[in-house]
Amino acid sequence: MSLLPWRSRVPIGMYATASLAIVSLVIVSLVIVVLGGAPRARAQPIADFYRGKTLSLLVGVGVGGEFDLVTRLLAKYIGRHIPGNPSTVTQNMVGASGMKVLNYLYNQAPRDGTSIVLVQPALPAAQAVGLPGVQYAAEKLNWLGTMAPAVETMVVWHTSGVKTIKDAREREIVIGATAKGSNTYGFPAMMKEFLGARFKIVTGYASGTQINLAMERGEVEGRDNSWASCKATKPDWVREHKITVIARFGPAGPDLDAPALADMVESADERRIVELVLSGGQLGRPFAAPPGVPPERVAALRAAFDAVMQDPDFLGEAAALNLDVAPIGGEALQRIVEQVVSTPNDVAIRARHFLE
Repeated sequence: MSLLPWRSRVPIGMYATASLAIVSLVIVSLVIVVLGGAPRARAQPIADFYRGKTLSLLVGVGVGGEFDLVTRLLAKYIGRHIPGNPSTVTQNMVGASGMKVLNYLYNQAPRDGTSIVLVQPALPAAQAVGLPGVQYAAEKLNWLGTMAPAVETMVVWHTSGVKTIKDAREREIVIGATAKGSNTYGFPAMMKEFLGARFKIVTGYASGTQINLAMERGEVEGRDNSWASCKATKPDWVREHKITVIARFGPAGPDLDAPALADMVESADERRIVELVLSGGQLGRPFAAPPGVPPERVAALRAAFDAVMQDPDFLGEAAALNLDVAPIGGEALQRIVEQVVSTPNDVAIRARHFLE
């Protein structure tokens, strides 16, 4: 009788076959775990970071206007689409046509993914022309997305008697604006210089809401405003024909038939200036995070923004508020901003006085 243990009497080939099978099974199991667990492994640190934290959404205008409305609407939904589901808070930081809050975001806000801002869309152009007070580099921001591009419009009050550009050349119209550097100033200023509109532009209003109140009081007779904002914040003005759109920048639509400013100017150079000053129309109402945010958190914020734009509850509420939803993602916005800030110097020089 052999003194060898039982397992030693098993043929060597069987050991080899069994060993290979076990090794193969282990490898396959590891591959499944690694591949199957990869998204979870990537998402888990994001969830761990945001869980229990508060995401601050900053906006550079007062309460009640379109920018404030859009910011608060995003704040209501974005937390549910970020791993870890942070709470959200909207903060208004008014000053310098939105430049104050953007300077804060760029230089002082935490660079950890807990602060984002609705950027006033004219601010990349303000950087391009070298305005004083710019303490940011728009191309270095982490752009997250915009709800929709904006169509800027020049509207006049129904009692003004002005219905066309021709009318605007024949009588003085008082135009309300927040400050130089904003579209509320730049759009009418270009109409005044390039088209001969007799606009008296009065600056100093704290927000678009204040300009609207001034319109209703008869203090001013016209203003620049996006068409989306007109429909969202003053639907009765549109419905009851209290305003007339005498010019637009951006595409016409089924509910907007007005001449385009870019088509009415006389030269290609003037058209390029118009396009720079009103380049914010491409950006719409864009959101951005500061530079230096870890790339995986930027990706999570961009994904959350995109998810909000498809959220049925969000879409229903946006429709009820008459807000257009035709989103542009963060990477596309990044390219638009890079193009704006690299505007040729000769165009920037000629455009500067419309923005300063």
